[in-house]
Amino acid sequence: MDGMWNEPADDQAFPSRPDLSSEGGAGGESPPTIPAWGQAEGWAFPEAPPGPGERPRRGRAALAAVLVALVLLSASVGIGWIVTRHHRGTALSSSSGAITPAPQSQAAANAALNLPAIANTVNPGIVDINTAIDAVGGQPPTARAAGTGMVLTSSGEVLTNNHVIAGATTITVTVASSGRTYPASVVGADPPDDVALLQLQAASGLATVSLADSATVGLGQKVAAIGNALGRGGTPAITGGSVTALRQSIAVRDDSGRLEQLHNLIQTDAQISPGDSGGPLVNASGQVVGMITAGAKTLPNQTRSDTGYAIPVNDAVVIVNKIRGGQSSDRIIIGPAGFLGVAVQAVDAATATQLSVNGGALVIQVVPGTAAQSAGISVGSVITSVGGRSIGSPDQLGPAIYVHKPGERVSVTWVDGSGSHTTTVALTSGPAV
Repeated sequence: MDGMWNEPADDQAFPSRPDLSSEGGAGGESPPTIPAWGQAEGWAFPEAPPGPGERPRRGRAALAAVLVALVLLSASVGIGWIVTRHHRGTALSSSSGAITPAPQSQAAANAALNLPAIANTVNPGIVDINTAIDAVGGQPPTARAAGTGMVLTSSGEVLTNNHVIAGATTITVTVASSGRTYPASVVGADPPDDVALLQLQAASGLATVSLADSATVGLGQKVAAIGNALGRGGTPAITGGSVTALRQSIAVRDDSGRLEQLHNLIQTDAQISPGDSGGPLVNASGQVVGMITAGAKTLPNQTRSDTGYAIPVNDAVVIVNKIRGGQSSDRIIIGPAGFLGVAVQAVDAATATQLSVNGGALVIQVVPGTAAQSAGISVGSVITSVGGRSIGSPDQLGPAIYVHKPGERVSVTWVDGSGSHTTTVALTSGPAV
């Protein structure tokens, strides 16, 4: 893998990808089972992707026939979820009009890379995102994480991956070029498609990235990856490579163990690192064509990957414009979402037999001071319904809750050792989805 990276000359004003791997990044033919970058203990390899003729569901996305771990690229420590991206042709300065990528010029599509020039063009619109994942109920912080974002409007709207901010109770954003830091809030998110839109508080006059029509990205096109590698902050790291595949589908488990998928991804051999999530994949003119989301790893301590995946910017912009227009749905959450206060996993066979259930979400943690605790839901219970929606598996619980806002009252049904219970609870405010 190191052979894919050409170190810049000493006079080039941008950092190389850091490599903290004790193995040095060389890949083996039969990789061991290993945890993902920055994931909590207990992470497992993704299941095999669907076979020929099977259409996988949308969501976070691993290439069939590639024996690697696919990992989301936030630089995190500890847990994530609790329920559990200067071509001047893009109109980005208005917070009311739709964001539209500009055409990608033929020259940009075919030109060689000048990494220092690209960095000078793109870096002013790049931000570092740092999150604190504080336990709800007066408990101390459980984790901190870092990622990357792209400034879309001069008033401080920032595009990033949802997994960068998922579970966060505090989000701070630093403009990499100026060092100025802003508190940020989540305008909206599409968790299944791993897209989130943030708003920096009291921001104005910010430089923005330029977006290009990702439908015209071609196989073999030269691209550069830019991001907050390893969450170190400062000048963003940049690496060059090319587009090695298009319309890729991958599958990866998130922190809570749920298998999620993404489709229509751009695959690249530009090296990427944890912390690059939400950063731009750009063409030779510095136009953003994708948002870095996931990478493949083959070794336990690997900190760089030459197989990366990016969400096409056209796909991300469709979601962003829906969020900006307040168009909520089962997939898109606008503003804060309701919070029940449980961590869940799949129901094991023993629990299913003991409680006579055929699915649901097994509660493995109840957060103090939340609706779940007030209702009497305990560890070992299985939640089977929320708001009249049947819960057959853990991945169905979040969407059933997130369509409701803090303060809304919803019915919850669960089963424990004493039988089945149904009550109405008032959802609270909680971490970012």
